[in-house]
Amino acid sequence: MSVSARYQDGLVAEVIDVALDYESVGSGGNLLLRDPQTNAILTRWAAADIHPAHGRKGELRLSSVRENSGARIIVTGPAEIGQVRAMLPDLTTKQAMEFSKQVRIGVIATVALATVILAYLYGVPLLAARVVDYVPPDWERTMGDTVATQMEASLKETDNFAICDPDPNSLANAAIARFGAAALGTGSPFTLDIKVVRTDVANAFALPGGKVYFFSALLDRAKSPDEFAGVLAHEIGHVVHRHAMEGLISSAGTGALVGFILGDMTGISIAAGLGSTMIDTHFSREAESQADAYAAEVASRMDFQPAGLADLLNRVAEDDDFSKALALFSTHPLTEDRRAHLEALTRQTPAGLEPPFTPTEWSAIKSMCSEPLKASAPKNKLGN
Repeated sequence: MSVSARYQDGLVAEVIDVALDYESVGSGGNLLLRDPQTNAILTRWAAADIHPAHGRKGELRLSSVRENSGARIIVTGPAEIGQVRAMLPDLTTKQAMEFSKQVRIGVIATVALATVILAYLYGVPLLAARVVDYVPPDWERTMGDTVATQMEASLKETDNFAICDPDPNSLANAAIARFGAAALGTGSPFTLDIKVVRTDVANAFALPGGKVYFFSALLDRAKSPDEFAGVLAHEIGHVVHRHAMEGLISSAGTGALVGFILGDMTGISIAAGLGSTMIDTHFSREAESQADAYAAEVASRMDFQPAGLADLLNRVAEDDDFSKALALFSTHPLTEDRRAHLEALTRQTPAGLEPPFTPTEWSAIKSMCSEPLKASAPKNKLGN
């Protein structure tokens, strides 16, 4: 007895009615598709080539490995489906195998996704720490220039951003440059470019290639040269250890690593879109400890206390006007362990050293951003 079904040949959208019969041939057979009106055979499908295809609930769809990829036989109704399964007893086994295959694919895809996530969260940062040692300094400087351009453009759009004292030969800038050169020492491939900028974001950070930014809102909060020097030496420590470049590669993820492998380190593919991201970069505890230790090493050559960094962090964090969205405190978290470490480093600082700034220089630095900020609209998040 023929089974009513519908047939689509995979070449045109038309679906026609057919009658299905089974034709035995030796140890196998064919599924015959007939015209229900004339009983003429329209086509034969070898039973061994027929597989179940995805379909709606309550219907059975069949495909064939030898037919067009879109060709389908569609059977509906419990009785009709039962008859077709009786004609094709291997269909149930094939359906079970297909389900098992789909489960395996799903498991593999899930494992692959989990692997990618773990690689992004843990593997990329670990690789970044090793890749950065092979990044040529010229490439890192190019990265820093690209990120600095984007960062400044971003801050100009959302904040009262401007360089406080554009004269590199002014007393304040000359004193800061002298401190930076002494703090950097010899052996570094980078030349520091320290900018004090007028903005109501309380932050200080280093970019790849030697660029360091100190924001006026943070300078206004500094009460002593020790606090200013401690933060500045800490950021120079990030430059020396290339933490910003490491963070940039880690933030850019696998694309940065691929770019490095392919030699595309022009600053376009990796640094694009990361200008404002670098403002909120969170260095690892190890990186912060290294930068703190570097600040203490600088303090061993100059007369300032590295714990001034902790004092400034604490003071700004306690101010409700800043702590709601504090860029400095979020990017340089001050844990109890870190403060204790800074205080211990301070006790190791020898006496009888030259101070980093004279009183006249410190006065000039404190007043270099004295022009009042223009009123700006409230922002939901500082640093963006």
